[in-house]
Amino acid sequence: MKCRHCGTDLHQTFVDLGTAPPSNAYLRADELSAPETYYPLKVKVCHHCWLVQTEDYAEADALFSKDYAYFSSTSSSWLAHARHYAQAMTQRLALGADDLVIELASNDGYLLRNFVEAGIPCLGIEPTDSTAQAAQALGIPVLREFFGEALGRRLAAEGRQADLIAGNNVYAHVPDINDFTRGIQAALKPGGTVTLEFPHLLQLITHAQFDTIYHEHFSYLSLYTVARIFAAAGLRVCDVEELPTHGGSLRVYGCHADDARADTAAVANVLAREAEAGLQDAQVYADFQARVEAIKDNFLDFLIAQKRAGKRVAAYGAAAKGNTLLNYAGVKPDLLPLVCDAAQAKQDKFLPGSRIPVRAPAALAEFKPDLVVIFPWNIAQEIVAHHAYIEAWGGRFVTVVPRLEIR
Repeated sequence: MKCRHCGTDLHQTFVDLGTAPPSNAYLRADELSAPETYYPLKVKVCHHCWLVQTEDYAEADALFSKDYAYFSSTSSSWLAHARHYAQAMTQRLALGADDLVIELASNDGYLLRNFVEAGIPCLGIEPTDSTAQAAQALGIPVLREFFGEALGRRLAAEGRQADLIAGNNVYAHVPDINDFTRGIQAALKPGGTVTLEFPHLLQLITHAQFDTIYHEHFSYLSLYTVARIFAAAGLRVCDVEELPTHGGSLRVYGCHADDARADTAAVANVLAREAEAGLQDAQVYADFQARVEAIKDNFLDFLIAQKRAGKRVAAYGAAAKGNTLLNYAGVKPDLLPLVCDAAQAKQDKFLPGSRIPVRAPAALAEFKPDLVVIFPWNIAQEIVAHHAYIEAWGGRFVTVVPRLEIR
């Protein structure tokens, strides 16, 4: 395999998580007697540009199907994050009725709804029908396509270049990151701004966040590597913010390479911290597998001990993070009989691979578990606050990454 960005031969494995089905390929009851498609989940690192990337197996259209089950609006904290972003960018860029905001992977309209309410023209680009329909119901125009250079050039030819292009948690999801970035360059108006948010590779390594690795994530990104990818496409990273979302993310601000804006000090600061942490050192990547295996082993030991002690264990959040962990650890319903989730699109289905049933949150009160494992640990506080009633029967919450913790 060659690096998706620079074409260098890839020799070093960062982490090998075995095999698993796509993490958002939830099963209906009538599909349980049919086989599932499993793909290897192995991540490589490029020693030239330091892009961390999954091996090439699954195609994007197999991962992001028409009935894709992830709806961003399910999380109240994520809705608040999107609202704050829209307000901040409207003020920072002085956006108004004569401007255009394009969101790449606009999902169910969780973000663009804020620009619609402010009277700012916008366009969503979203290939999955289930989420695009939800966005259109909010009055958001949506192109149901995958984004890339061809679409970016088409938008430019139609006079629809954007003053702001937003891409929240999509950059890591694109198989051809160069084509996607060239598309941004084409669709961005001169003087315009692109912002991309993605989990920061520095945080993934520091806190052993291996459960953020799944087939829908083709890349795991540092600022160093993103700056190189931008430069190759005629763009420049001019600012960066560090965010608490998804266990620690970056929001990079990009512009055309010849834009008059100077780079902020934050860019140099983050690059220096990445270098100090060894993100351009092969040994840092070589040490990761053993740390991951220790977390997996501790999780299995915990579940087996609870079963032997006669304790009831459930989980909350039918998230991709949980599916990575469950399939890597080989957990089945005998150790974890159910998972609850607020997303109706996931309820009454079964997790891919583990085939653990997904129930509505009300099932927690019926089952009365002694312990509830929170899979989306990045919103653990929100989940604990919403389901504090489990304390009435002595229930407690558990998180597994970066270490097993009973709350």
